Amino acid sequence: MAEKANIKEILELLDNEYGTDDKCYLSYEKPHELLIATIMSAQCTDDRVNAVTKTLFKKYPDVKAFANADQSELERDIHAVGFYHMKAKHIIEASRMIVYDYGGEVPSDIDELTRLPGVGRKTANVVRGHIFNIPSIVVDTHVKRVARRLGMTDETDPVKVEFDLMKKIPEDHWILINLQLIRLGRQICHSRKPDCANCFLAGICINRL
Repeated sequence: MAEKANIKEILELLDNEYGTDDKCYLSYEKPHELLIATIMSAQCTDDRVNAVTKTLFKKYPDVKAFANADQSELERDIHAVGFYHMKAKHIIEASRMIVYDYGGEVPSDIDELTRLPGVGRKTANVVRGHIFNIPSIVVDTHVKRVARRLGMTDETDPVKVEFDLMKKIPEDHWILINLQLIRLGRQICHSRKPDCANCFLAGICINRL
């Protein structure tokens, strides 16, 4: 397990390598658009989601349009992101709940967000962090894998990883660490074959191979 001083060093190295810009990689202009884009991003790249939403958000200009969408048609619209049947179903149901239960406004409360169909803690925390500026840690497969390899947590359950990292990482880094660990996981610390020889954290990683 990494000690507190080691986590501080990890954060400094991540900041030096990736900077401290906490810009979201999903394209959106309105709160419901980020919610929908994040639902669509499950097991799909941000670039592919952005390619789809470029036209999708023009066709469905507000949350009411998504709430009233025909599921079969929406499935065709988002086919490229994969798992389109369930994603379309969740987008429509979540949009209807936003319209009828929350007056058309995306809620900020974690419990209210996770009530929405297709919205788990990961998606909820993305929205809370980037829309409402509520410091949140988003645990996806990259964050979980890289954090464990670096010794930042011993937990395996995503919710436990989230709360463990929240205890150890300064709050001003919560949103930033999501983006940094995801980039590291995608570019270097791959699931099957991490590129440890070219990793800037190799010197302090407890699982260097």
